[in-house]
Amino acid sequence: MTVMRGVHLPERAVGPGAALGCGAAGQTGEVTWQERSDRLARLLMLPMLAISTLLAVITLPAVRTQHTRVEIGVAVVAVAALWSTGLIRYPVTGVPPRSRWLVFGVHLTLAATLVWLNPWYGVFAFTGYFLADELGGHARRVGFVAVALVSAASQAAGYPNGSNAHTVTYLIMAAFNVVAVLLMVNLTNRVMEQNTERGRMIAELAETNRQLQASMDENAGLHAQLLTQAREAGVAEERGRLAGEIHDTLAQGLAGILTQLEAARRAHADPAEWSRHIELADGLARANLTEARRSVRALRPEQLEQASLSDALADLARDWSRRTQVPAEAVTTGVPVRAPAETEMAVFRIAQEALANVARHAHATRARVTLSYLDDTLLLDVADDGAGFHPGAGAPPARFGVTGMRRRAESVAGTLSIESAPGDGTTVNAVFPLTPTPAEATPGTGGAARETASVEVAR
Repeated sequence: MTVMRGVHLPERAVGPGAALGCGAAGQTGEVTWQERSDRLARLLMLPMLAISTLLAVITLPAVRTQHTRVEIGVAVVAVAALWSTGLIRYPVTGVPPRSRWLVFGVHLTLAATLVWLNPWYGVFAFTGYFLADELGGHARRVGFVAVALVSAASQAAGYPNGSNAHTVTYLIMAAFNVVAVLLMVNLTNRVMEQNTERGRMIAELAETNRQLQASMDENAGLHAQLLTQAREAGVAEERGRLAGEIHDTLAQGLAGILTQLEAARRAHADPAEWSRHIELADGLARANLTEARRSVRALRPEQLEQASLSDALADLARDWSRRTQVPAEAVTTGVPVRAPAETEMAVFRIAQEALANVARHAHATRARVTLSYLDDTLLLDVADDGAGFHPGAGAPPARFGVTGMRRRAESVAGTLSIESAPGDGTTVNAVFPLTPTPAEATPGTGGAARETASVEVAR
């Protein structure tokens, strides 16, 4: 019974479920294991006929009742030999169901006749299972049962002949063969179904892998596009940074130099005053040159390189007051902590720009810079007592630098707002998130929990 391969579709050499046992052969158009087994079955028919004939000849003297059938047997064996030889070229695929039934019927008739002539031809009758397996569907089971009945006659030494004992023997062997073959068919059917399911899963996995590869290729393209966009954004950001640095340093420094030169021109009659303005212009030019170089290298302002943020703001207020002759005060409250370098630079630049606006537009008599350290927030206030403006009317054109200050605050997750009223001055408020990290107290604090440091520069 080992020849039976289970139930499969007539087009069993085609499709993913037909060839799990042969790996990818069924999917690549190669010869499947079923085709190989069917071709091998064709080649086995003639040898098995020869073995049956040899056994029949050896036992012929002991079977007296068959002496009269020798002539018939020789003719049938000859026909069966020609038939088996012709089946070697019988196609294993592409045969219509009717042709399969015809071939199976002829083969079974020859086998049944030979078994009637001599039970030893049951060896040849066994080859009927090969052709029954190719019938397909429920017809395969019918073919298996028919072959099992012929094989039972071989095992019972002939078909029923009227003897009750012989008939019972035949029926028992027939029942045994039928049950055995059907059980084998069911078992192999389940195995083939599992193989078909595995083949389907393999096909699905292959498709999933293909889609995954396509997604990976698409992601690689998107990644390259994102890198390009990031590079372009970096270039734009760097341009914006340089523009802000130029505005906050070079432009303000050049404006201060021009102011001092203009003042020197007006004070040409007073050598001392003239010399003072020239020295201020020279100092501004040198400081501006150093700051320009640092800005190009994206370094912190020189004041922050040499001092803490509160000290740098105090120095900024002092220098601004010395240039503008407007009293300025820098105040620090709370416990100073070390903020990220980007945050400290943004605070310093906003204070610098706000004081520059006071000098250019506010007509103020006093200014104040307040730096406040809270638990998780850093506050900067730059206030003046100048002319002010009406906030409802929007930022006046004279207030240059507001966009740059707001952009600097937002670049470090901060916010910036402006409070003003006509005749009541203006206050620039900037708020920055701060993750407190205890830092050494600034010089002169003595580790106090809360301190106020102020610098007053009088005219």
